[in-house]
Amino acid sequence: MSVEAPTRSTDGAQSIRRALAVLRIVAAGQELGVRLVDVVRACGLNRPTAHRILRVLVEEGACEQDLATRRYLIGGEVALLGLARRARFPLRGLAEPHLRALGESLGDTTFLTIRNGDDSVCLARCVGSYPVKVLSIEVGARRPLGVGVSGLVLLASLPEDEMREVVQRNRQRLLAMQIDPDELLRRAARVRRQDHAFAAVGVVPGSRAVAVPVRDAEGRTIAGIAVATVTARMPASRVPEVVQAMAAEAAAITAQLGGQARPRRPV
Repeated sequence: MSVEAPTRSTDGAQSIRRALAVLRIVAAGQELGVRLVDVVRACGLNRPTAHRILRVLVEEGACEQDLATRRYLIGGEVALLGLARRARFPLRGLAEPHLRALGESLGDTTFLTIRNGDDSVCLARCVGSYPVKVLSIEVGARRPLGVGVSGLVLLASLPEDEMREVVQRNRQRLLAMQIDPDELLRRAARVRRQDHAFAAVGVVPGSRAVAVPVRDAEGRTIAGIAVATVTARMPASRVPEVVQAMAAEAAAITAQLGGQARPRRPV
């Protein structure tokens, strides 16, 4: 996600884009935060520019800096701004009963993830009934598109050219996470053929995860539903059963979205 290269935009517009790019990287750090060097590497900015942007964001309350670790975190101002549009994500409220149903039937943790630009963002999480919970990511977790099973489902849904462009823009971030961009594209191609993503080794050691797409009434992928569990609970032989249950809930969400999209008949 390099934003250092000159564009035709005015200096003011470029500064706004740089600040937003920095905010996205800081948001990806969640409660752990990110270092200045992480921002420099991910955004392709030089160190003085990144430091200047972060300093202004801290002054405006959009970022905070932990004085002990020197890491940057999202500030309260961003959270408060988000409250102005609570209804911005109706998909979350619509999908949560289906996430809970999956958690009850399968016993494992379920997640709802959407695309936001070149990233995937976890929108909701529901724990299952099994005593050992796999809480691999938090709500609000932001990762480069294609990282994680839900991110792979979302990346694989894109047209070939767009998929390659997204991976190229995220190249530095992926390499920093020790992910080969070319291998990620190959995995996305396999997910496109299978219509689900499976990770034999999940984010949490000793876990596995699987994801399926959620589509709107026109067939466009708008989210991914994932299930994460301990390795012993998801042998390869169980994956088709889990995928079938997840696909059924995803289809139910699609049906509800279609019902909402249909105009009311005049009384």
